[in-house]
Amino acid sequence: MKPFSLLLLAAALFLGACSPNNVKEEKSWEKYFTKYKLEGCFMLFDNGQGTFKVYNIDRAKQRFTPASTFKIFNALVGLQTGAIRDTSMVIPWDSIPRENSSWNTDLTMAQAFRLSSVPYFQEVARRIGRDTMQHWLDSVQYGNRKISRIDTFWLDNSLQVSPDEELGLVKQLYFNQLPFQRRAQELVSAVMLQESTPKYKLAYKSGWGVSGAKHIGWMTGWIEENRHPSFFVLNFETEDPSLDITAVRDELMRGILAEEGFFKGEK
Repeated sequence: MKPFSLLLLAAALFLGACSPNNVKEEKSWEKYFTKYKLEGCFMLFDNGQGTFKVYNIDRAKQRFTPASTFKIFNALVGLQTGAIRDTSMVIPWDSIPRENSSWNTDLTMAQAFRLSSVPYFQEVARRIGRDTMQHWLDSVQYGNRKISRIDTFWLDNSLQVSPDEELGLVKQLYFNQLPFQRRAQELVSAVMLQESTPKYKLAYKSGWGVSGAKHIGWMTGWIEENRHPSFFVLNFETEDPSLDITAVRDELMRGILAEEGFFKGEK
């Protein structure tokens, strides 16, 4: 996956399904961000129709700390290299109490992914090692590919990635087009699945990072109806320390997707 601008993403990343002519800036989504005084963007690619909608194109090309969305990549490399045996592999709790009490126990990879356990995936990164991780960052050309410390680089603003690059990653993951073993991609896709109903399947990974006074919120994944996937990424920032990032992420993602007609099983 080569670095790309937004228009190149439409023309090249999506295997010819899009062209710059059908990249539509969706200004109507602005209301979701202004409600909470957020600077942000949302991108939605309908794979079957080949339509690509974006709110805030300029931000979509900027890079930010990936925070816990990097667990997608970390898990892929872990499974590829054997640092993670499978999604049932347990890493014992290191007995260091953390504010998120759900992390203070032994966890399987699947549990750690869904609970977004930082300690679990820090240990995975240490087991992968700096040189091997750098090899895969370079091979996939993920973001700016920068590593500081092996167990903090996706959290400390060393590694940065843009929303369009995140969207490209999950699309290629869904179709098993990344340079990892098919098994690794299928296992990570499976643990990303958050909801499965008769009408839709919703898969995503969220993230919450800090850059100076700014809190960065992420959500990236896909929604599938009638075996037809659409890929999305949400990114925003706030300097309001009282804002419930978790609730706002979910509200924005669901609100925009519902406005676009999803969750009804009609896509």
